[in-house]
Amino acid sequence: MSSVDTPPVVGGRTIALLGNPNVGKTTLFNKLVGLRAKTSNFPGTTQEARHAYYDGSVLIDLPGIYSLNLDMSESEVCRQTLHGDLAPLGVKPDVPDAILVVIDATNLMRNLTIVAEAIDQRLPMVVAVNMMDAAKRRGIGIDLERLSECLGCTVVGCSAKTGDGVDKLMDAIHHATIPNRSAPTDLDAIEAWSDDIYSLVAAARETPINDRLTDRLDRAFTHPLLGVLTFAIIMTGLFWVIFKLAAIPMDLIDAWFGSFGGWVGGMLPEGPISGLLVDGIIAGVGGTVIFLPQIVLLFFLLAMLEGTGYLARAAFVIDRVLRPFGLSGHAFVPLLSSHACAIPGIMAARAVPDPKDRLATILVAPFMSCTARIPVYVLLTVILFPDSPAMQAVAFTSCYVIGVLAALFSSFLVRRTVLKGPSRPMAMELPSYRLPDLKAAFLLTYDRAMMFLRKAGTLIVAISIVLWWLGAYPHAATPQESIDLREQAIASSDADTIESLESQADMIEARHASARSFLGQIGGTIQPVFEPLGYDRQLTIGVLASFAAREVFVSTMAVQVVGTDDTEDDSVLASIANAQRDDGTPVFTRATSWSLLVYYILAMLCLPTVVVTAKEAGGWRWAWLQLGWMTLLAYSGALIVYQAVSLLS
Repeated sequence: MSSVDTPPVVGGRTIALLGNPNVGKTTLFNKLVGLRAKTSNFPGTTQEARHAYYDGSVLIDLPGIYSLNLDMSESEVCRQTLHGDLAPLGVKPDVPDAILVVIDATNLMRNLTIVAEAIDQRLPMVVAVNMMDAAKRRGIGIDLERLSECLGCTVVGCSAKTGDGVDKLMDAIHHATIPNRSAPTDLDAIEAWSDDIYSLVAAARETPINDRLTDRLDRAFTHPLLGVLTFAIIMTGLFWVIFKLAAIPMDLIDAWFGSFGGWVGGMLPEGPISGLLVDGIIAGVGGTVIFLPQIVLLFFLLAMLEGTGYLARAAFVIDRVLRPFGLSGHAFVPLLSSHACAIPGIMAARAVPDPKDRLATILVAPFMSCTARIPVYVLLTVILFPDSPAMQAVAFTSCYVIGVLAALFSSFLVRRTVLKGPSRPMAMELPSYRLPDLKAAFLLTYDRAMMFLRKAGTLIVAISIVLWWLGAYPHAATPQESIDLREQAIASSDADTIESLESQADMIEARHASARSFLGQIGGTIQPVFEPLGYDRQLTIGVLASFAAREVFVSTMAVQVVGTDDTEDDSVLASIANAQRDDGTPVFTRATSWSLLVYYILAMLCLPTVVVTAKEAGGWRWAWLQLGWMTLLAYSGALIVYQAVSLLS
């Protein structure tokens, strides 16, 4: 076996994996190539493709489709790939040397359409009858030899989950030939062909117990009321696990980057290079990687749920909820993923088949309250309800609810204006219940995590460097007040007094430098725009800095108010809560706090997400529309809340 980074040998074959959704095609692909697979797009599309080199050949895992002739982007991608007009990035477009059609042994008849269409391509092909172990447990037997005669090509039974028959399958692929029979075309021939194949399947005489259990579970999971309740319970448990378990690695990552930044800063003399490395690059990378545990856990748990077969039932239930707002159940996973981070959520929207549904999902995904908003929510809910943990919890939960409602309202609006038109009805097969494949879940999680780091990490680091430069330059002259304090420290002989005076001087210099930096000057210039929302110069700078990442709002405020970004210190958070404006009035009045909370729920404030939207939606016009609409909604909502609370107060 060769590495994924090693191109195939001269004369190597290109093998396309084709099949319906939920037949185990990608599981089989993972069984063959594992971590050596590359994930990329087909040029000019948002359709995802995985490919890897295996024994000198390149394997392409095509999107799962029910038919090559459907008017869907996935079907178009498969058609063009089989015709030699398209290939994933990194693979030369050419007619595949062979097709590997993967079908489900437990539901053979359903797969006949894609098999017939593959035969019609007149390319060497092999049919892999997957899930033979599941078929055996359900009392289903298949005469593979007669099925091979009927199809006119090699048929191999296998189990991608256990690995049985996989070696034999790969040997058959390397010796694949063009089927010696043509696919039926007229209706009578199709019916006769189907009857012949149906006779090869020997099912158990009575319905297995598992099937009766499946029917009962389906009635519960897809019930209009019980299904929604079950979904709510499962999702609550999922997020509890994510936030509970991810806290430990997140703290470790934060501590490691803090220590590493301190070590690098100690090794280098103070200056622009040290500032760039410590406060720009290391801080930018740390700000990205710290959320990786939550993203990894989210995708792993979603992969496990999908492996059990429940996720399809959840999408079916949520389709009823989303349909009136112009979305379909296919948007369920992207919107759910956006609660960890909007970037992987937007990328997950590739799975939404209808182009208009996909665009609507991308445009509203950032309304989901991602983990980067949590520090802001915590700060403001504590300020609003300092002595009431119960009210803090209610306000915190309301932030998520408001975000979801804003997304539904925005989708309703966009589907009746710029994306006007009927939604494609959701057609989804409910796969059989089964134990999830841990290896497949791990591989998917690894793939998504690497994709997030590659796409999001580079963007966030670049933007962090720019914002660091805006916040660090130009260097301001040392204020006289700070000079006086340092002179007093030099004259003192008491260690505690010296430490206190030096600390005060550092705080004054940090606040002075922040106010006079490019970012501070921009904030002072733009502040009149935010004045109707109740924001002073300091809050305006905090909002502008949040375009790098929302979570830096708290640390930015700490630097301006206290002169340090150590937000782990309770006294620092208390100082932020009691911060004063330049005229001596409180920064965080009740009206301003409510206004700021609403603004952070609704505003984009994440430039990397804007860039990813432009890439995934197919143009910057959609990214500007998203940014403009979210900014308008956030500003209007914050303005109304500020004026209303001020009036009531």
